[in-house]
Parts: sequence; C-alpha cells; structure tokens
Amino acid sequence: MAIRRAMSGRIMDRTAVVGARYMSSWWRSVQPAPKDPILGVTEAFLADQSADKVNGAYRDDNGKPVVLECVREAERRIAGNLNMEYLPMGGSVKMVEETLKLAYGENSELIKEKRIAAVQALSGTGACRLFADFQKRFCPDSQIYIPVPTWANHHNIWRDAQVPQKTYHYYHPESKGLDFAAMIDDIKNAPNGSFFLLHACAHNPTGVDPSEEQWREISHHIKAKGHFAFFDMAYQGFASGDPEKDAKAIRIFLEDGHHIGIAQSYAKNMGLYGQRVGCLSVLCEDEKQAVAVKSQLQQLARPMYSNPPVHGALIVSTILSDPDLKKQWLKEVKVMADRIIGMRTALRGNLEKLGSPLSWQHITNQIGMFCYSGLTPEQVDRLTNEFHIYMTRNGRISMAGVTTGNVEYLANAIHEVTK
Repeated sequence: MAIRRAMSGRIMDRTAVVGARYMSSWWRSVQPAPKDPILGVTEAFLADQSADKVNGAYRDDNGKPVVLECVREAERRIAGNLNMEYLPMGGSVKMVEETLKLAYGENSELIKEKRIAAVQALSGTGACRLFADFQKRFCPDSQIYIPVPTWANHHNIWRDAQVPQKTYHYYHPESKGLDFAAMIDDIKNAPNGSFFLLHACAHNPTGVDPSEEQWREISHHIKAKGHFAFFDMAYQGFASGDPEKDAKAIRIFLEDGHHIGIAQSYAKNMGLYGQRVGCLSVLCEDEKQAVAVKSQLQQLARPMYSNPPVHGALIVSTILSDPDLKKQWLKEVKVMADRIIGMRTALRGNLEKLGSPLSWQHITNQIGMFCYSGLTPEQVDRLTNEFHIYMTRNGRISMAGVTTGNVEYLANAIHEVTK
C-alpha cells in the first residue's frame, strides 16, 4: 500500500512538472509587435516634454483639442434623457439613415427604394474590416487592389481578413501629384471583376485627389471592367469644408450605375475620434438583396463585437436629424477645413520666404488633413530628433496640428533639413 502511494505520488509529481513546463511555454515564442507607424508617432510625441513639439490630431489655432459646439449641445440633450440599452446588431437605425443621406444624397432614390444595406460600424476602420470579411466570405476567390501609397491600416485590415492584395499606381513622386495614366492602366489590366479600394476625398496620406473629370474617367474604366468600387470616406466635409463637394466621386459612380460599398467615419468631421462611430453601406440590386446583405453583415459583426456602442451614435443622430444643429455642424466643419487650408498657404509661404530652392507648390495643391511633403526618412528623423516635429517616416505631415503659432517654426525646421 505504501509502495503504491509512493509510486502514485511520483507519477503525480512528474505530471505536475510536465504540465508546468507546457504552461510556461505557451507564450514563450511571442515577440513584441512592431510599433504601428502612425500610433507610434503619437506615443513618441506624447512622451516628448518640449514646448515646441508639433504633431497631430485636429487642434484649434491655439493648439488645443477641439470639441465642436454642436457636439456639446447634442450631449446636453442626450444626458439623462436616454437609456444605455444594447443597440441592435446593425446599430442605430436613425444614425444610419442620416449617414446614408450624407453619402448618397439627401433625396436619394436609392435610399427611398431601400436598395442600400447599411450597418453602424466601429468608425471607418471597423467599416473597412467588416466589408473585408464580407468580401472574403461571399467572394472567396477575389482580391483587393489598394493604391500606392495608402493608409497603412488598409493593408492590415484586408490581410487579417485573408483577402489577397494587389496594388495600383496612384501617387507620382516626381510631380507630387496623381499618376493618372498609370492608375488607369492598372484598372484596365486588372482581371475583370476585381475589387478596388478608392479614397473618396482627401487621400491619406498624399492629399492628392483626382479632378472631377478624372473621377469620371476612373468610373468609366472600372465599370467597363466590371470591377467593384469600395470607397473609404473618412474626411467628408473635412476636406473642402463642403460635404456635398467631398462626396462628388461617389455621386459620379452612382450616376454611372455602379453598385458600390462605402465606409464612413465621424472621427474627423465631427471630432468624435474616441467614440468610434461610423457606417458601412453596400448598394444592392433591389430591396430583397439589401435585406439579405444586411443580415449577413450583422452576422459577421455578431462574433466580432456583437453590437456597436451607443453614445457616439446618439451624438451623430441628434446633430444630423435636427436642422439647427446640422446647420451649426456644417458651419463648424467648414471652419476646421478652412483653417487647415489656411495653414497650407502659410507653410508654403514661409518656406518660399526663406528662399528654399525647392518647389513647395504641392503643399497647397493637396487637400485635407495631410501633406505628403516629399521629405525623406532621414530628413524626417532629423525633424524629430533636432526639432521635436513628429510625422510618419514617409514624410506625411498632419496639417491639423499646424497653427499660426508654430507654422513658422515648422517651415524653418523643414528648410534646415532640406538645404
């Protein structure tokens, strides 16, 4: 009996040792993830104690974070008046309805005909990811064509959805403008029925947008090849100050009879960065198809996050459904856009005043939150290390963080590293 107990004890000891060894080795092979190229810049900026540091999310001209007055008023109306129950899987119906009007038009027949499958999403990122998973599930042999360059997270999104990626020409480094001829060639040469990711306005990171005539030609060739156009519209209203003007590319595609998809976000144009509120919509053949597509989008969302958050959706729906608040929002978003446009003019003017031998015309030719400066990674490193100026190493400057108080300092630093 004693021998059996001793043997049993030794077996249990060995089992415990083996179990402990397996448990301790589960995560041994995990290495630290590389820093996100955009969020890593923000982290470094926040850790910098210099009073001269420059980065940015949108700031007012005093360098302070901005909460729009229409947002404050919406929050006052919401406070204490609404419950915090779960939203449906598809999100706030009211918010989605108002969001579709911004993209497809206030009096869109497509909305009236109920041909659009749409759900609330976790801002633009969540909308893109939800669509990427939808593409993978229902077009498993398809691929996505992504512009060079693009917002870095686009590659992560479609990669993690296991959708094969190809690229198409977009930016022309020598002219610092659109490589239009090469872009059209890539559209023509892509296999029929390919998916193309397009930036609706204020292309990130370049700030280079096609003209209206170029959008019409892009639409023509995409339709001729039977491609599917998916628009990421993160900056509607924030680019030109006019949401209708910023939706022009989408309206052209709709006029031409495309069935498109759109990711929308309120991070920039309402300053709701941390609320993660957006929308994914897919234009369908008819109402019956739209019902089916929406049901599948909701089913994809269920294991991801179940249903979207309520507070940001309440803010958006309160603003857009009230004529006075919507009017105030349109005024405030124009102020933000005009301030950025003014900072572009000031930055270019200061660089030219310094006698820079380089052309800085592209600063004012580009539009939106970002300026694709043409600076090299080495020059960017010098700006950070010597002048406390933060940007991604591809030379993307966030014009939203430039103010009348720091634009001259920024110009002097850029002039110094480009001599």
